[in-house]
Amino acid sequence: MKAADRKRILVTGGAGFLGSHLCEALLRQGHELLCADNFLTGSRRNLLSLLRHPRFRLMRHDVTQPLEVDVDEIYNLACPASPVHYQQDPVRTTRTSVLGTLNLLELARRSGARLLQASTSEVYGDPLQHPQTESYWGNVNPVGVRACYDEGKRCAETLCMDYRRQYGVDAKLVRIFNTYGPRMQADDGRVVSNFVMQALRGAPLTVYGDGMQTRSFCYVEDMVRGLVAMMGTPAGTGGPVNLGNPNECTMLELAQQVIHLCDSVSSVEHRPLPSDDPARRRPDIGLARQLLGWAPEVPLEAGLQRTIGWFRQQWRAAPALAAEHARTRRRDAVFAART
Repeated sequence: MKAADRKRILVTGGAGFLGSHLCEALLRQGHELLCADNFLTGSRRNLLSLLRHPRFRLMRHDVTQPLEVDVDEIYNLACPASPVHYQQDPVRTTRTSVLGTLNLLELARRSGARLLQASTSEVYGDPLQHPQTESYWGNVNPVGVRACYDEGKRCAETLCMDYRRQYGVDAKLVRIFNTYGPRMQADDGRVVSNFVMQALRGAPLTVYGDGMQTRSFCYVEDMVRGLVAMMGTPAGTGGPVNLGNPNECTMLELAQQVIHLCDSVSSVEHRPLPSDDPARRRPDIGLARQLLGWAPEVPLEAGLQRTIGWFRQQWRAAPALAAEHARTRRRDAVFAART
């Protein structure tokens, strides 16, 4: 890449599962990268291969506090994204979505940077439309246990649209559907990581309800391609745009596939459905195809094989990783308590 084409890019939440893969992709393209994370759910371990890179800098920062940096582009991925994590401190989750996005929009306004907001399929709630198009307003419980995340992300979208209309900020919105792959946290409560770890241990796979609820799973490399493509669209094409895999499967089908791919002796154990758990979730990606020329390429079986291989490797190294993780979490908990 020519120096004139090189961008200074800020990725918030860059030490997380999706953020770390995005950081790697942007560095491969030749850009200068500043990764900001408070390490509440992210981990330095996800960035070990990047820490000595001459165009990479890591900053410990909580987006609920203003940030003064000189950048050309901002990817805002900062927010706990799994129910286990965002329900641990729902007030903090809402603050991260709302105040964090507001602070980054102000940074974009002052610096003239382009901002991409990582929103979520959760803005559709338990959808009455299937598949979900970007024009669907959603069916969200504003006072439920998931509202801190659902409504926080909806408010963040509102801020992006109003900064676009009122101040001319080039704010772009993507709604991310279930993403999976290497570097997912084993204990984050997401269905893919839950099933894989249970299958590797030979424990029963926990299926909630009758298992007929559906999700659509997008491999992380495909999702990163979509994020970068959306950032590269001209001003005035800001979305929102759905990014996800339109191939739908039930939780029982996913459980059986994971058991097979892990060559596991696990069975399936049914438990009651959590509150406000969506019955069906599948993106309409017609706009992404048209606007970005984007569609997922990695089939579910191939993505699961790569993910299972990564979890196997981590599981074998579990004692050493657990000790390192515990030390890191203690340090990060002290920082989190101060912010």
